[in-house]
Amino acid sequence: MIKLLFIGFSMLWQPAAKQESDTLKLSLQQVVALAKTNSIASKQAATIKETKFWEWRTFKSNYQPQLALSGILPGYTKTYVQVQQPNGSILFQPVHNDNSSLTLDFTQSIAATGGTIYGTTQLQRFDDFDRNNVLYNGIPYGIGYTQPILQFNELKWDKKIEPLKFNESKQAYIESQEKIAVNVTDYYFDLLLAQANVDMAETNLSNTRRILAIAETKFDLGKITKNEILQLQLEVLNAQKALGSANRDVEIATLNLISYAGIDASSKILLEMPAANANIEVSSDLVLKEALENRSDAIAFVRRLAEAKRDVAKAKGENGLKATLRANLGFSNAGTKIWDVYRSPKSQQSVEIQLSIPVLDWGRSKSRTKTAQANEQFTTYSVQQDQQIFRQQIITEVTLYNMMKEQIKLTAEAERIAVEKYKIASERYVLGNLSITDLSIAFQENDRAKRDYVTSMRDFWTAFYQLRYLSLYDFEKNQKITY
Repeated sequence: MIKLLFIGFSMLWQPAAKQESDTLKLSLQQVVALAKTNSIASKQAATIKETKFWEWRTFKSNYQPQLALSGILPGYTKTYVQVQQPNGSILFQPVHNDNSSLTLDFTQSIAATGGTIYGTTQLQRFDDFDRNNVLYNGIPYGIGYTQPILQFNELKWDKKIEPLKFNESKQAYIESQEKIAVNVTDYYFDLLLAQANVDMAETNLSNTRRILAIAETKFDLGKITKNEILQLQLEVLNAQKALGSANRDVEIATLNLISYAGIDASSKILLEMPAANANIEVSSDLVLKEALENRSDAIAFVRRLAEAKRDVAKAKGENGLKATLRANLGFSNAGTKIWDVYRSPKSQQSVEIQLSIPVLDWGRSKSRTKTAQANEQFTTYSVQQDQQIFRQQIITEVTLYNMMKEQIKLTAEAERIAVEKYKIASERYVLGNLSITDLSIAFQENDRAKRDYVTSMRDFWTAFYQLRYLSLYDFEKNQKITY
């Protein structure tokens, strides 16, 4: 009979082999790569990146020469208009003509001064159908310059700020990809833990049933009490309930993972336990250095300060005297033939300065300037605070990562001890020198140790991808992350 008991016990450690041809086995790295390619979050990030690129192209075009053709073709009119006579009376005269024109304009903005240089050529044709004559008027060529005086130079400030925005958007795209890795890691370990719970529940159910069968044999021999049989029967029921709950959790975790990562759901997914890259050394100095060079937040610190200075300059530029200088010179002519316009054209020049001086604004100009200066000071303090939080977050994450490396070693050893203890407890129960309560405790400790190990691996890999996200640096390849 003792021989039969040991044969039964040996069966406890023969897990049933499961072979499913339609099972998709995935590692953490594979799931991360799939999420970066297929997830909705990845596609949204790519769309934002493209939008920022075209915004950048729009900004660049503001500093390039612009050539535009405009005109009225045709300008046909047939109607009656009122005409005041010398004696003050009104007559309605017929008008039947075509007044067409074409204008070709060239403009170039000057970022340093905020002015605009321009050139133009124009041609106008007037057909009077009532009198059957044709007149031409035009400007063969003309050039001019418009210069705001003592005003806010938007082009100059955009040239400082827009490149920062564009670089910020490029780094933000890389961050979004790394943030996907952080998020999908959570979904990955949700499913991995659920699958581990299913494996543990199946093993516990199988082992508990076999122990119950052995216990029933011992009960028939009068070696144990009815209470132990009832306790084992309760353990079987609990194991069945745990298996049902674990299978439900697997379904939920699988749906969450495939929905986020964009994985084909036609196959059953089986996740692999990732290995810990415990040999990768990460220092706070390295992470902080790379973060200050790579993160969009670091660029945003500079941009926010520049925008605050711009707002002060704008408030000052929109107060007080406003003046605009306009000057142009060129040639113009008219005639009955089109070539008359270009034959010996007459020179034309104009210069004007437009002024606007506030006489009484009840302190509005001063209030705008003071408000902008106060906002600049507030932005400076806010950036300083954000920089401190930025540095502290990095130091904290590096410390957490290094702690997780040690935690994995401890939980791995704890799992090994719990498995050994569970095996010994099962042997002792079969031999009859261990209570069913102590056996249940060994069951629970074994399960808890396995879950703790999965949790420690989750914490490690989450911290690892969080460091990549914070620094945009690949610690495995020792290089900056690019896409």
